[in-house]
Amino acid sequence: MEPTSRIIVALDFDNRRAADEVVDRLGEDGRFYKVGLELLTAAGPGLIEDLVAKGKEVFLDLKLFKIPNSVAGAVRAAGALGVSMVTVHAMGGTGIMAAAVAAARDFPRLRILALTVVTSMTSSDLADIGVTGSTATSAATSTSTTTEEQVLRLARLAEGAGCHGVIASPQEAGALRGVLGSNALIVTPGVAFPGGSAGEHARSGTPGAAVAAGASHVVVGRSVTRAVDPVAAFRLVRADLEP
Repeated sequence: MEPTSRIIVALDFDNRRAADEVVDRLGEDGRFYKVGLELLTAAGPGLIEDLVAKGKEVFLDLKLFKIPNSVAGAVRAAGALGVSMVTVHAMGGTGIMAAAVAAARDFPRLRILALTVVTSMTSSDLADIGVTGSTATSAATSTSTTTEEQVLRLARLAEGAGCHGVIASPQEAGALRGVLGSNALIVTPGVAFPGGSAGEHARSGTPGAAVAAGASHVVVGRSVTRAVDPVAAFRLVRADLEP
């Protein structure tokens, strides 16, 4: 895959004007954009339709976690807008993920990605919410579960439900590629320039390291969108992905 096509720029803004300014400044360099709940709520679906009309690909990061029927309806609405990727929560289980996959079949370009463990979480966070493993001798004896173990567990579940790929941190990309094989999409938020701030991401890595480990796409946010020169920052990410 050509390096530019691997880069998804996160439009994490609370208004459309700011998002449009970034898209306009990146021009032909920016081909793939992430739209989350904040911007979708502020700007409405018209923003997505306009991005698609400009020939851009859209990753609609909804993190769907509702009953299967509602998830299927949201996926169909996303497909009708022309998006390329939409996310569901793997923690919702096989029923939710399978419903999303079934709904996406009417839209050949739409890919369902399962969110495994958000990049801001650590193993201690998993313990806080009761995610634990069991010892081999007794299912009643709980042991701590690492983020990588949970990511891989949910990735296998997503694969079984028919999802096209997963969302995980750069630190799990290599292990995921080994589990999911060569065709799965592995999209990694939490990337940062060498020596740069990881922000809220507890499990981060550089763009180049993520792709070298097995990521198909990297999601970049403030390091590009809030840069003095977004084009120059974007090209630094692209250069890091080049062999």
